[in-house]
This record gives sequence, C-alpha cells and structure tokens, in this order.
Amino acid sequence: MNKDVLDTINFFPDQLLEAWQKVNKINIPENYQNFKHVLVCGMGGSALGARVVKSLAFNNLPVSIEVVAGYSLPLYAQQNSLVIASSYSGNTEETISCLGEALVKNLPIFVVAAGGELVKIAQKNNLPVYVLNPKFNPSNQPRFAVGYSIGAIIAILANIGVLDLGKSKVYEVVDFLRIKQTVLKTEAEKIANSIKGKVPVLIASEHLVGSAHVFKNQLNESAKTFSVLFDIPELNHHLMEGLKNPAEAVSKLAFIFFESHLYHERIQKRYSLTKDVVEKNNIQTITYRMAGESTLEQVFELIQFGSYSQMYLSAVYGEDPISIPWVDYFKQRLEVNKDP
Repeated sequence: MNKDVLDTINFFPDQLLEAWQKVNKINIPENYQNFKHVLVCGMGGSALGARVVKSLAFNNLPVSIEVVAGYSLPLYAQQNSLVIASSYSGNTEETISCLGEALVKNLPIFVVAAGGELVKIAQKNNLPVYVLNPKFNPSNQPRFAVGYSIGAIIAILANIGVLDLGKSKVYEVVDFLRIKQTVLKTEAEKIANSIKGKVPVLIASEHLVGSAHVFKNQLNESAKTFSVLFDIPELNHHLMEGLKNPAEAVSKLAFIFFESHLYHERIQKRYSLTKDVVEKNNIQTITYRMAGESTLEQVFELIQFGSYSQMYLSAVYGEDPISIPWVDYFKQRLEVNKDP
C-alpha cells in the first residue's frame, strides 16, 4: 500500500476545506457577473472538479457549466462567458491555449493552479488566481487533488452569486467525510477484492455522475484497469441490448450500481429493474447505497469511496498507483514531435 496515496485520500476533506477558505479570500472583480456560461478549461485530473460540480448543481445553477477538454474555446464563448483555467501543474498545453484565446477575447478569467505557466500568465495580466498549496497531496498527482479543484470551483461560483452554498454546508460535509472514512475504507476493500479480474462498469445518475467519473479516471490511471461509466436512465435505451456479445468479453464485466434515495423516484425504480436485466445476462452486479443525507454529502462520499477502492485494487493487482508510464511516454513523444 502506497503511504503517500493513502495519506492524500485521507486528506480529501482537508483539500476541500483549504480551497474553499482560500478562494473565498480572493477579490473577484465586479465585472465577473451576469454571465450565462461557465467554461472550465482543464484536462484529466484537473478537469474532474468541473465535472463533479456540473453534476452536483445540474438543477440548481442558473447558468450552464461546461468542461473544455481541448485547445480551443467554443464559438459561443463571448463576454457572457466566465472562463476558469484549471491545471494542477500549470503547464498543461491545452489549457494554456484556451487561456490565451480567452485573453484575446478579453473574457472574465479565473485561474486555478499550483504554479507553472498559468500562474505566471495570471499574475502578468492581473487575473484572479488561486495558487493551491499541495500540502494535502503528498502523492503529487492531479487526480488525487480533486478536493482542491472542487472546493475552488464551488467557492468561485458561490462568490459570484450563482451557486447557493452556505459556508456551514461545506463544514458539515467535511465533518461527515472525516467520520465516514473508516467505514468507507472497509467497504472499498471489499469491492476491490470482488472485482479483481473484472472490468468495472460504473452506474450512476444525476448528482453522482461527476463523482463516478472521478472514480473511473482513478481506476484507469492508478489501478491500471479498464473501466467505463454509464448513467441511468440513458443506458436503459441502448446498453441492455449490448450485454450479449462477444460472450468472452461480457463475462468479464462487473456492474457497480451507486444507489441514492435522492434520485428522482422514477430513476430509483429503474435501478432494481436494470440490475435484474444485467443479472439475467449472467453478469456480476454490486450495489453501493449512498449513506449521505444530502446531495453534497453523497457527491463527496462517492469520490472518497472511489479513491479508497482504486487504492485497494491497485494493491490487489500489485500496481504502483502513482506511476503512469504510458501517460508519461505519450507526453514525452508528443514533446519530441512538437512543431518548432
């Protein structure tokens, strides 16, 4: 078991609280108001926070929030768009490209990074910037710094009045996570052992889709395992007919259902029926029922549960959860082939 990874996961609530408190102390210009779109530019682990917030507040935000995972802003990015440039290293080339475009368009911009080129650009252009201190991320991996990313984004949106999230709610969820850590570790270890040799198929809905996306990414990078994510009700309209062929591949699947009493009542009914269909196709199913009483608690519960699960699964497979040899290889080769 990698101690740096375990310590980082244990620090998840501390990351959230740290980011929330620090961003709330940053002065945001008055013209950062009256926009219709929030565009979060980020890749991999640095984009996870935006995906989580988008799901968390999907029916509670008066503006749209989108992840820009590429080199360019969408055509509709105009003065009514707030751009959040997020990169843990501060040197992600796609994010830097989007930031440059936003500067040319003179859009409102907020930067989130631990250093690097993004922070330099922000300081040069007098942009509001949260320079995160990774003291609660001894693993030094962006995918394990998601607490910083989520805390920063919800604080930005709350600061400018588009997300109704009182300070007490953040402190309550931090306390909830600290209390639940032992139980989450136990449940995570059970699931890790039960899905060894299987392809985890994560099933979530509504406010939990972003959190499940975090889980999927961490399974890929840390446990070095293939994993996919589907949401209910969307999967009910196609995936259930795709559980037959090829038989050799389907036999390796393990569906993990994340159930919540906070889902729409029709979605809750779909979970038992979907599991019935999956099991009738002789596929393993596992159910995790969220313990949190609020959407906020459940969102962070799933992230921490997923983080513990991938840590235990990486140990089961004998993998180093920090090492990412193929991602590093790809980046090195991309740099070699960079245009002069």
